[in-house]
Amino acid sequence: MTPAELAETVLAAARGAFAAHGLDAAVLPTTTSVERPRNRDHGDYASNLALQVAKKVGANPRELAGWIAEQLGAATGVASVDIAGPGFLNIRLSAAAAGELARVVVDAGERYGHSDTLTGQRLNLEFVSANPTGPVHIGAVRWAAVGDALSRLLRATGAQVGTEYYFNDAGSQINRFARSLYAAATGAEIPPDGYHGEYIAEIAADVVTRNPGVLDKPADDALEIFRVDGVTLMFDEIKTSLVEFGVHFDRYFNEKDLHDAGELTAAVQRLREQGAIYERDGATWLRTSEHGDDKDRPLIKSDGEWTYFAADCAYYLDKRQRGFDKVVIMLGADHHGYIGRMRAMAACFGDDPDQTLEILIGQMVNLVSDGAPVRMSKRAGTVVLLSDLVSAVGVDAARFSLAWYSVDSQIDLDLDAWAKRSQDNPVFYVQYAHARIASLGRNAAELGIGRGADFDAALLSTPREGDLLKALGEFPAVVAGAAELREPHRVARYLHALAGTYHRFYDACRILPQGDEKPTDLTVARLWLVEATRIVLANGLHLLGVSAPERM
Repeated sequence: MTPAELAETVLAAARGAFAAHGLDAAVLPTTTSVERPRNRDHGDYASNLALQVAKKVGANPRELAGWIAEQLGAATGVASVDIAGPGFLNIRLSAAAAGELARVVVDAGERYGHSDTLTGQRLNLEFVSANPTGPVHIGAVRWAAVGDALSRLLRATGAQVGTEYYFNDAGSQINRFARSLYAAATGAEIPPDGYHGEYIAEIAADVVTRNPGVLDKPADDALEIFRVDGVTLMFDEIKTSLVEFGVHFDRYFNEKDLHDAGELTAAVQRLREQGAIYERDGATWLRTSEHGDDKDRPLIKSDGEWTYFAADCAYYLDKRQRGFDKVVIMLGADHHGYIGRMRAMAACFGDDPDQTLEILIGQMVNLVSDGAPVRMSKRAGTVVLLSDLVSAVGVDAARFSLAWYSVDSQIDLDLDAWAKRSQDNPVFYVQYAHARIASLGRNAAELGIGRGADFDAALLSTPREGDLLKALGEFPAVVAGAAELREPHRVARYLHALAGTYHRFYDACRILPQGDEKPTDLTVARLWLVEATRIVLANGLHLLGVSAPERM
């Protein structure tokens, strides 16, 4: 019996109790949940349903809990129900009902943990979106790992998700990038506001190779070639590094396309129709202060140039017109001030920002090695890159480590710890549990022992087996919560706890026969249980974009 099935059984028992005692069942919720008690002595699961509804029907909660317990105790699969405190229901399942969860997991396979909790939501999830003026740095890497994991979680819970990388290929930073490349190619000094690092010289040389004679052209013509080809080469490198990191976007959206298609003009016209635009000092302004922003924001400067914020407005409108119900944007800690103006902008379009816009802010990542901060990349010169992190710990450890922490916390990532192949390394600990089960399966096959088509679920009755079954039952709720709260770290922490529960079960419960022993029904039941555990470990690792190795 899964927690969801037990929760429905509790509701059914409550409806029976209400009918038996003449109470109005309309006050009962349509859904409820059961929780796993911290203390094993309090049963397998607990429900506070009686406490939730007692006041609504004018009943004593403990007495109401007793009426529900009487109905619930007669339900199939429930061994006993105790009343605790002011009206908690402490529920114990029969061994057969608890053990049946192994069958549920194995039968569901890759789908176990998936749900329809977010079905009907259509979300646009934008993350990374680093400027194409340099390789992917460590701050963007955090969003690459977390954003990709979040997209997987949202899809696993029924949402329609479009992942997007906003490619800033217009504006002054691109001009500075082009001037930096041109200076590197000609041997001139990089401008004070330019970009530095070995990668600038590398890309400049590639542009020259692609365009023989470019340095003989007039400076303005040469600069345009360095701008166009330099951005293309840089962005190709960014996309390649993200793919190698296991991150794939549904769409790369170019800012330049907004300009070329006239979408900035269209957005301003839409805002003008909403009465949100005014002119002052030759510039065009948006009335964001009327919707909580600290000041109004210019869209067109007095010299006729577009502001970056105008492109933000056009991009938001473009997403909404593509049918997305909510625009979700993941940004670094230095963009915290962006939230107010973006919410105000959504309101200026006539949207409710609580419903159509969500901005997630992630804190800084610092890398530590040998007890000291890793301050810069040999290639970029000023920042630590995605390639530096991957070369230090590998893709799996990099992704798991970045998903291990809540995004609203600043982290110091110890490269030495995450590179270790020991149980002190959380990703190794989880992957080792999966590999250990895969090895056990190979050993069973060599002995000619298979799981077969059926097993006696009642045989899974020891405390360690019960702990493992309860942990497996929590997985769907963990996935749903991680998706709804935008917190992939919940899955990483759950997997680490599950791996520990499995290792303790493995040490306490012999699975395969030894010597001349013959396999028994208990052998088969435990093989079902370990396969269920392997499936959950693999499913959880997949949601984080981390591999589930068969051998380690």
